[in-house]
Amino acid sequence: MEEFLINFTPQETRVALLQQGVVQELHIERTNGRGIVGNVYLGRVARVLPGMQSAFVDIGLERTAFLHVADIWSQKSNGNGGGEGPRPIERILGEGQQLMVQVLKDPIGTKGARLSTQISLAGRLLVYLPQEKHIGISQRIEDEAARERLRARIQAQLPADEAGGYIARTVAENAAEAELASDIAYLRRLWSEIRHRGDQATAPSMLHHDLTLAQRLLRDLVSLDTRHIIIDSRENFQKLSAFAEEFMPQLAPLLSHYNGERPLFDLHGVEDEIQRALARRVDLKSGGYLIIDQTEAMTTIDVNTGGFVGLRSFDDTIFKTNLEAAQTIARQLRLRNLGGIIIIDFIDMEPGEHRNAVLAELDKALARDHTRITVNGFTALGLVEMTRKRTRESLAHVLCEPCPTCGGRGEVKTAQTVAYEILRELLREARQFNAREFRLLAAPSVIDLFLDEESQSMAMLSDFIGRPVSLHAEPGYTQEQFDIVLL
Repeated sequence: MEEFLINFTPQETRVALLQQGVVQELHIERTNGRGIVGNVYLGRVARVLPGMQSAFVDIGLERTAFLHVADIWSQKSNGNGGGEGPRPIERILGEGQQLMVQVLKDPIGTKGARLSTQISLAGRLLVYLPQEKHIGISQRIEDEAARERLRARIQAQLPADEAGGYIARTVAENAAEAELASDIAYLRRLWSEIRHRGDQATAPSMLHHDLTLAQRLLRDLVSLDTRHIIIDSRENFQKLSAFAEEFMPQLAPLLSHYNGERPLFDLHGVEDEIQRALARRVDLKSGGYLIIDQTEAMTTIDVNTGGFVGLRSFDDTIFKTNLEAAQTIARQLRLRNLGGIIIIDFIDMEPGEHRNAVLAELDKALARDHTRITVNGFTALGLVEMTRKRTRESLAHVLCEPCPTCGGRGEVKTAQTVAYEILRELLREARQFNAREFRLLAAPSVIDLFLDEESQSMAMLSDFIGRPVSLHAEPGYTQEQFDIVLL
C-alpha cells in the first residue's frame, strides 16, 4: 500500500512517498528555484544571427532566450524535401516576428534559456505532439506485439478530428481504455487553451506554465497501489482537488486534508528520515551498516557486518547481511535520489549461489524504482556495477552545500599539523620581513597546543629568529585558519 504526504509552506513544497509506512522517496521543490523547462511562451524574435544559424527570442525574461535552427519544427519536417539542403534561419525567421516556443533548458549563468518551436505536452500516460502525425511508443516497452497492440488501442481512442501525434509512456501499457481516453481529452483541452491564449496574447507573454510538484505527483507518480494522498494545506488541497476533478477524476477520492496539531511530516517520521538520508552511515536492523559516499563521478556503497554475529556459520552471517543490505540499498537510492554510476561493495561471499541470490534480491528491490536502472552484476573484484538515470539533483545537493571548514573533504587537519604549518610560516615571514614582533591569531585548540605540548617548539623558533611571538586565541577561527600579523 502506498500513500503520499504533501507538505506545503510558502517557501517550498515537499512530497514523501510511503510504502507500508516506510518512507521510500522524497521530492522537494522550492518556490524561488522552480525551473521554466516545459513552459510555453509567445515570443518575439529580437535578433537573427545567420553566422550562428540561431536567433535570440524575447520571452519576457531578464535575458533573451536562444533558438537554434535545428530546434525549429518546420526545419525538421521540411528540411530535406526535394533534395534541397536545410533552409537557413534567415529565410525562416525575421526580427520582430512572433512565434510560439517551449523551453528546453533553464537559463544557466550568463546564458539564456534554450528554446524549441516543437511543442510537447506531457500527460499521465501520453505525450501530445500537436504538430506531429504519428503515434510513438516508449522504448522501454520492448515487446513488438505489445507495442503494436498499444498503438492500436490509442488509435481507437482518437477523435475523428485529431490532427496531432502522441507518444505512449511506459505506464500506458497497462492502462485501461477509459484512462487513455481521459488522458487524450486532457491533453487536447490543454492544447486548445494554450492556442486560445496565444490568439489573445501579445508577445512576449507566457501561455502555459508546467505543472507544480504536487500536480506532477498526480500526473506521474500515483499508481493503482496508491491508497491516500494527504495534504496539510487547506488552500492547496482545494486547488489539487479542483485539478484532479477536471483532469484526473479517478484520483480525486484519494485526496484528503490533514488539519491536526502535529506537523504531518513529524507524525509519520519523515523529518527524522530526511536527517538519516543525509548521513553517511545507514544502520541495518541486523546490526550491520552501509557507508554511502557521493562523489562527482560516482556513488560508492560499502556493506559491513558491524555488530551482527549471526547464529550459525560465518558464510550464513555474511549472506543474511548482504540480503538485508540489497533491500536497503534500493530504498536509499530512491530516498536520496542517487544517480549516475553506482558501485556496491558487498561483503565477499564464497558460495556462488549466495552471490546469485543477493543479485536477485537487489534486482527485485530495484524493480519498484520509477527511474531507469541498469545492473551489470558482480565484477572480477566482487563489486556490483550499476547505473541509475539522473532525473534531478540528489537530496544532499538540494539540501546541503560543501562544509566551509573542510571544503567538502569531510576531514580537517589536526591541531598539531596546523601548529607545524604555523612554525614553518613564521620562519618564512621572519626571513622576508624585518618585523619588531610577530602576532599569531589562531583557533583556541592550536593556541592551547603552543601553550602546552609545543611551547618548547615555539620558544626555540622565537630564539632562532630573534623576535618575540605573541599568541592570541580567536574563537571564530576554524582549526585550519590562522593569521600572522607583523608589528
